[in-house]
Amino acid sequence: MIPSLHLADKTGYSLEEAIKLRTASPQTIESLQTDRLKDHLHHCLQVPFYKQLYAQIEFNPETLSNLQELNRLPVTRRNHIDENPELFGCSSLPALSDIALTSGTTGNPVVVPYTMDDLDRLAFNEMMAFYSAGIRQGDTVLLTVTLDRCFIAGLAYYLGVVRLGAAAIRSGPGQIEKQWQLIEQLQPNSIVGVPTFLLKLAQFGKQAGFHNRTVRKLITIGEPVRDQDGRLTMLGEQLEEFWKAKIYSSYGATEVETAFGECELSNGGHVHPELMIVEIIDDNGTPVGPGEAGEVVVTPLGVKGFPVVRFCTGDMARLHLDPCGCGWNTPRLGAIEGRLAQRLKVRGTTLYPEAIFQALHELPDVAESYIEVRSTFDLSDEITVHVAVGDGGFDEQTISDKLQSHLRIRPRIIIEPLDLILAAITSDGGRKPKKFFDLRVP
Repeated sequence: MIPSLHLADKTGYSLEEAIKLRTASPQTIESLQTDRLKDHLHHCLQVPFYKQLYAQIEFNPETLSNLQELNRLPVTRRNHIDENPELFGCSSLPALSDIALTSGTTGNPVVVPYTMDDLDRLAFNEMMAFYSAGIRQGDTVLLTVTLDRCFIAGLAYYLGVVRLGAAAIRSGPGQIEKQWQLIEQLQPNSIVGVPTFLLKLAQFGKQAGFHNRTVRKLITIGEPVRDQDGRLTMLGEQLEEFWKAKIYSSYGATEVETAFGECELSNGGHVHPELMIVEIIDDNGTPVGPGEAGEVVVTPLGVKGFPVVRFCTGDMARLHLDPCGCGWNTPRLGAIEGRLAQRLKVRGTTLYPEAIFQALHELPDVAESYIEVRSTFDLSDEITVHVAVGDGGFDEQTISDKLQSHLRIRPRIIIEPLDLILAAITSDGGRKPKKFFDLRVP
């Protein structure tokens, strides 16, 4: 059982009250969510897109009697926002406190305005995620993530650490040697960062003679470190081995202003019931059963500046409804298994690029990689994997055999110098390296 603390929160919830809700019965949790959902839908009537949409289908939020009826409403996809950005965002708002942009990985960056209430809500979200990972008042957390460039995740982590009563070290990304100097000088017991960067950081530290004496928790973002069964991938295992620390995976999307975080048992990212309702749907938009794979759909509750309803993230995962051994009765989101738009089909085999990257992580001599996919006349995708390798003697055939044994497909392998690979994945100037290039004809 996760113990409680008395810690007031600006949203009106104390940490003790939040934990009490998470240990309540599923019926109690659903009742609260239904009430908050009605309030959220009423607020969305101030958003031109939803005002027009709900008028067309003659929907009144007061007719909603339970969460299952949410699927009566149409979903919201990124193309709705991209095609009509002026229809999103609340028409009547208090003064804005922050303006964020999405990364633009899957399209044009979306402008997401935050009111002060939204920032308080964000801080509460991350406070609960850090708390579930065992971080407490008095702890010190090294943030190796971007806090500027209109990026919201770094700010969210900072707000959550501070709200919890822990200390944040705002080191930002990169600067590997400087990171180690901070680790040795300030002795954080937790680090937040992208898994591949944290691995490079650990490898550099080992080679340069630095020693990790205090870090015991790694909060990972942006890349999966677990497979669909919750087991650590090779990348995750390497991280735990190098750091001698436990991994806590997190997942979120800027558009929904909400994130999931693992508890000590690592049984998936807990849903914060005050802040979100999560569905998993199939290709036809039909909800799937617990533990079945599908697209993650999130309705964030209580958002003021940029409220959305049934937002389709484009990410594939599974939702688990059974109670967690930590004592919390909230649903948990499993590992992200891939992006719907990036789904690949090769002679009857369906897979996602992430499965290829995970297999490559098991080849320690592969330094970096990216994937290109093209259409073929037989409706099968043609996959080319560009890789940079070290001095271990790996060749195209060795890498191809590895992928064949793991994935039952044998993509084309091209070995190139590391500088060419790095130039390709950073060519669009985005915040995140682009490692998947979809060249298929629509």
